[in-house]
Amino acid sequence: MSLVVARNIARGLAVRRAPVFAARRSVQTVPKLGTEAEMEAQAVEQIRARIAYQKELMAAKPHKSFDEEWEELWTWIKISIYVCGPVVIFGIFKDLVIEEHHHRPDGPLPEYMKIRSKEFPWECGDCDLMDLSCWKKCRAEKK
Repeated sequence: MSLVVARNIARGLAVRRAPVFAARRSVQTVPKLGTEAEMEAQAVEQIRARIAYQKELMAAKPHKSFDEEWEELWTWIKISIYVCGPVVIFGIFKDLVIEEHHHRPDGPLPEYMKIRSKEFPWECGDCDLMDLSCWKKCRAEKK
C-alpha cells in the first residue's frame, strides 16, 4: 500500500470520527428560495414567530417597571458611593501620610547588584542605559 493511499484512508476515517458541534438552529433566518411572494410570506411568518417567542419569554420572566429599575439603579449608585468613597479616601491618606516613598540609595551600589555576564551593546558597556553619572564618567575617561 502506498503512502498516498494510506494517507487518504486515514483522512477519511478522521473525517468520519470527527464530532459534530454545529447546533441546530431553532429559528430559520433566510426564507427558502421561491417566488417573491412566497419568500415575502415566509419572512413575515418568521418575524411573527420571533415576536411570539419573545412574548412568551417576557411572560415567563416578567421585568420590573421603569420606576423600579431607576430605584434599583440609584440604590446601587448610593452603595457604590458609600463603600468606594471611604476606601478611595483612605487609600489616598495612606499613600500621602503613612507610606514612605522609597528611592534608590545614594552612593555606589553593592557589587552583587552589578553582576553582568557580558557588557551592554553601547559605547559605555559598563553603564546602564539611564545612569547619566556613569555615562559622564565613561565619556570623560575616553577623552
